[in-house]
Amino acid sequence: MKWEPAISAAMLLAAMFSPSECNAEGSAAPTARAPLHTRIEFSFTVDAAFDQVAPLFGADEERKWASGWDPQFIHPIPARDQRGMVFTVLKGQLTSVWVNTAFDLAAGHIQYTYVVHDSMATLIDIHLTRTSVQKTGVSVVYERTALAPEANEHVQHFADEDAGAGKEWSDAINAYFAKPGK
Repeated sequence: MKWEPAISAAMLLAAMFSPSECNAEGSAAPTARAPLHTRIEFSFTVDAAFDQVAPLFGADEERKWASGWDPQFIHPIPARDQRGMVFTVLKGQLTSVWVNTAFDLAAGHIQYTYVVHDSMATLIDIHLTRTSVQKTGVSVVYERTALAPEANEHVQHFADEDAGAGKEWSDAINAYFAKPGK
C-alpha cells in the first residue's frame, strides 16, 4: 500500500509555475489566491481484535501490511514506534519529514504530521475503536495545507488520492490479517 502517490520534482515545479500563472516575461506573477487547505475523512473496519490492530498504525509496524512503506527513522534508533518518533519518507525525488504527535495505543489514537519542503504540510489523525471482540473500527482524517498558493494543485492532487485511501488501507490491512498464522 502506498501512503502517498509518487510525484516528481519536475511535476511539482510545473504545477507551481504553470503558464497560466506567469507574466509575459515568464516569471511568476503575483496571485491573490490563498493557500489551499483540504480535509478528507474515511472509515473502515478491520477484521481483527483491537489489541492486534492498534500497533500496526505505528510507522515501523506499518511495514508489515503497507506495501512500499519504508520510513527512514531519525529518532529513535533503532526504529521503534513511540510518541515523538521522527522519520523521513522518500517518494520520487521528494522527501517528507514526519513527526508522530500522538501514539496512545490504549486509547486508539495515533497522529502524524509531515512537511514536504516549500510545498505542503499534512496532518493525519487516526482513531481506532473496539466494535466487537474481533472487529476494530478505524477512522482517519487527512488535513493538507499548501505552503504557498502555487502548491494548491499539488495539495488538491493528494486530497483526491486521500478520498480513495479508505478502501486501499482496508484491503491491505485485512489482507494482512487474512494470512495464515495472524
